[in-house]
Amino acid sequence: MLRFLATRAVTALITIWGASLLVFIAVQASPGDFAQSYLGYQASDNPELLEEVRKKYGLDRPIIVQYWAWLGNALRGDLGISLQSRESVARELLNRGRVSMELALLATLFSVIMGIPVGLAAAIWRHRVIGVAMQATAMLGLSVPSFVLGTFLIFVVSNWSLGLPVSGYVPITENLPRHFGSMLLPSLTLGAITMAVVARFTRSSVLDVLSQDYIRTAHSKGLEAKTVLVRHVLRNALIPTVTVIGINVGYLMGGTIIVEVLYSLPGMGRYVLRGLGSRDFPVVQGTILAACTIFVLASLAADVIYAYLDPRIRY
Repeated sequence: MLRFLATRAVTALITIWGASLLVFIAVQASPGDFAQSYLGYQASDNPELLEEVRKKYGLDRPIIVQYWAWLGNALRGDLGISLQSRESVARELLNRGRVSMELALLATLFSVIMGIPVGLAAAIWRHRVIGVAMQATAMLGLSVPSFVLGTFLIFVVSNWSLGLPVSGYVPITENLPRHFGSMLLPSLTLGAITMAVVARFTRSSVLDVLSQDYIRTAHSKGLEAKTVLVRHVLRNALIPTVTVIGINVGYLMGGTIIVEVLYSLPGMGRYVLRGLGSRDFPVVQGTILAACTIFVLASLAADVIYAYLDPRIRY
């Protein structure tokens, strides 16, 4: 188990380093210049001032020097200073990351609570109306984009006066009920897609396990159907689903931009969108690197749980 964990940890570190390199190159190769965006119309009339701004923020140094300086600072937890607001990027990400992380975790919780029963029902009653309906529900969740679902929920809540906020964010320290009320619709919107993914994986895994010989043996020994389902079918069928859930957490952390903009949440998605608009390189690089790191760590945690549930994976 220790060797398995060490191998996965080294792989994760290499992946994060590769992601940092790709992020830096992609940001540097993107069109636009912060100095020109910062100065506006003055950039074309005053080249000396343009060069002074580039020198002040270190944008005149070679790309490789800028990368190693940025990576070294990132390893110490320093992601730089926003060129636009002059605020620490790491501090901003810490505050905004809490919102995005909570949104991702609530969406994951919704996908697990709804996805596993839907997938299980679709597999057990696959030849009945309820099974077909569950499978159609999962397909619908995969087909509807998040911005369409979010817009529909906002329309329904606003027109039916359901008492739920459709925009804005209330900190948990300010008012607990209003906080969860402000996170409910975004969590449902973001969790609908992952719920469909979890449901489809659960259905496929359950159908695969149901066809195994040891399940027929368990039934032939006279075990109750409920006992076979809980002890033998679910325990083995949920192993691949755990991996999908872990990957989904990382995916949701990097895919909250549309939902955060739609519901006006102060998360990482809106932060990186603002950085892209102002050519704020430290903000863009720091946010994408943080999202990549969370994705890799979530996948690593899923691998560890996967190996714990199935000892064969360790070998």
